Amino acid sequence: MKKIILWVAVACLAIQLIPIDRENKPVDKNNNFTDIYKTPQDVRSLLKNACYDCHSNETVYPNYAYIAPISWAVKDHINEGREYLNFSEWGTYNKDIKQNAIQKSIETIRSKQMPLPSYINYHPKANLTTSQRKILENYFLSIQAK
Repeated sequence: MKKIILWVAVACLAIQLIPIDRENKPVDKNNNFTDIYKTPQDVRSLLKNACYDCHSNETVYPNYAYIAPISWAVKDHINEGREYLNFSEWGTYNKDIKQNAIQKSIETIRSKQMPLPSYINYHPKANLTTSQRKILENYFLSIQAK
C-alpha cells in the first residue's frame, strides 16, 4: 500500500511539470469588441466579469489553474470558449460571423447557459442577475440592429 501511495504522489508531482500555455495574445484595440463599439463601462464590466476569462485574450488565470490536471481542464475550456467567440478578435470576423455571434450571445444570455455554472461557483461576480442579463441582452440587440 505504501508503494502505491508513493507512486501516486510521484505521478501527481510529475504531472506538475507538464506545462500549459497561459500566455494571452496582445489585444489590438482596433479588433477588440469593447473598443470597436465604445461599450459603456457598466456593460464592459459585466462582459469582463462574466465572459472575458473564456471569450477573450484577457484571461485572468485563477490560482487553481496552475495545478495539473485541473489546469488542463481550465485551458481546454478557455480554448473552446475562444474558438466559439473571442471578443479580443472581434474586428477580424466577417459580417456573418459577427451576426451569428451576437445572436448566439443573446440566446445564451436568455437561456442562462452562460456563464457556465462551474465557472460561477468559483467566480461569484460572473453570477449575473436578471437585470444584468437584460442589460447585456439589450446591448447585444442594439449592436445587432446596426
